[in-house]
Amino acid sequence: MPHVLQPSERERFRFTLNTDGRPHPTENALAVATLACGIVAFVATFWPAAHVVSSWIGTLGFGMGLYSQYVSATTPQRALNVVGLVGSFVGAALGIAHGGFLPHP
Repeated sequence: MPHVLQPSERERFRFTLNTDGRPHPTENALAVATLACGIVAFVATFWPAAHVVSSWIGTLGFGMGLYSQYVSATTPQRALNVVGLVGSFVGAALGIAHGGFLPHP
């Protein structure tokens, strides 16, 4: 029973979003895009002058993340969606607080 405690050399860890064994290219792309939008929106909030970027990308990522969470098929996809949704929401909220969707004149 030692194979239970330690995986064999052939069974290395592989990161995959398809834990059910079936391919989900659309759902995977949506989850990764949501995460990317969340990261960009959140990082853009560190510069108040980038409020337009954080507002728009955050809003886009939040809407896309909600849809992606609705159609997701596996738990890793849902995990990426939640992280992206939180980053997008924080980015959009702080972007709106710093100046909104349009640049200052």
